[in-house]
Amino acid sequence: MAIALILLTATASVPLLRFPAPSAIVRIAYEIQQRGVVYSWGGGHATDPGPSKGTCLGYRGKTRPCPAAKTRGLDCSGFTRWVYARAFGADVLGPGTTDAHVRRLRRVGSAEPGDLVFFGKITKNTVKTHHVGVYLGHGKMMNAPETGASVRVDDIRRIKDLAGFYRY
Repeated sequence: MAIALILLTATASVPLLRFPAPSAIVRIAYEIQQRGVVYSWGGGHATDPGPSKGTCLGYRGKTRPCPAAKTRGLDCSGFTRWVYARAFGADVLGPGTTDAHVRRLRRVGSAEPGDLVFFGKITKNTVKTHHVGVYLGHGKMMNAPETGASVRVDDIRRIKDLAGFYRY
């Protein structure tokens, strides 16, 4: 009885992180898309995942002046951060950039819906990414693409430098 009580106490104090089915990640991505959340450079990187005002720091978009500091929305990594936080029940990606996020994941050779698809250059020694989306299957991704757009579905071939598929 004492051993059972000790085991119960020990295991009850360990946080459990549920691993969602890929379909749950995709469902959450579509739910967010239906909200019509707009793109905002640096958006989605407040203390908690979800839409936030962006930043003009590092902004290279065509729209001038930079609208990010006045726009509540998500950039690409803010979008995937929010999707994964809702799916996993915890902020597993954190508030970093696409480079920081890819470092928290493992590369997979065969993509499944719910994986993240990164664009840029990733080598053994270098991580220099510039875009990320949630892979939906059949060559499609959900992403926050650019200033002036809302979260949407795009063909992954729209961006030429596919760096790979990653899974938490």
